[in-house]
Amino acid sequence: MSKIHYKSVEEIELIRESSLLVSKTLGEIAKVIRPGIKTIELNKLAETFIRDNGGVPAFLNYHGFPYSLCISPNDQVVHGFPNQRELVEGDIVSVDCGVVLNKYIGDSAFTFAIGEVSDEVKRLMRVTRECLDLGVQKAVAGMRIGDIGYAVQEHAEKHGYGVVKELVGHGVGLQLHEKPEVPNYGRRGSGTKLEEGMVIAIEPMINAGKARVKFWDDGWTVSTVDGKPSAHYEHTVAIRKGQPDILSTFSYVDNVLKEINNN
Repeated sequence: MSKIHYKSVEEIELIRESSLLVSKTLGEIAKVIRPGIKTIELNKLAETFIRDNGGVPAFLNYHGFPYSLCISPNDQVVHGFPNQRELVEGDIVSVDCGVVLNKYIGDSAFTFAIGEVSDEVKRLMRVTRECLDLGVQKAVAGMRIGDIGYAVQEHAEKHGYGVVKELVGHGVGLQLHEKPEVPNYGRRGSGTKLEEGMVIAIEPMINAGKARVKFWDDGWTVSTVDGKPSAHYEHTVAIRKGQPDILSTFSYVDNVLKEINNN
């Protein structure tokens, strides 16, 4: 699929609805993710919640992917399989979710700390989320794909982190992965020009150590070459003039985590 699919105002609103269901699903995950829970249980919870709300998990059977969530703990970067492994105190876990609702797709990811994590890991998570925010700020009409990548890369590398280059963000909406690709690195002023009607998923994948990754024999899981942790956050964003229109939100997750921390 080589051309960019530009979306109408009505289509963007439908993508917003699917993105909000993704965001609410991640909020449901936030309520239960803790030491002792098996990642396969999170997958089941998400699939049930998505279907109960009229959606279909976008990842399930996508090119043969066998689960509704990508769940990637610690040194796994993305595309990890949910399984019988119990999460333990000190883990961090990227949970990536996609939903098809009314034929349109939303996509978002959040990295959760399991119990108390080290200060180094907290810093990695904070900086990666800042990378997403900085990349999103550049997602406005008239800017270029390279401006997004440069904003992410510059912030991550300033903190001594590795920016994954083998995996990238992407257009989204009618398909899970559309043109254009949205790398987390790049040169300012380079690449495809951003125009109104484009909808993209921006998703920094930032490693505590080396940038390089390895691909597992399962055909999906990607992990860091040095075994150091990786963090991953993602938003679906519509391109508009003046400021980005973020279609997904972390507010559901943040509200749950705030409530848990206050108790």
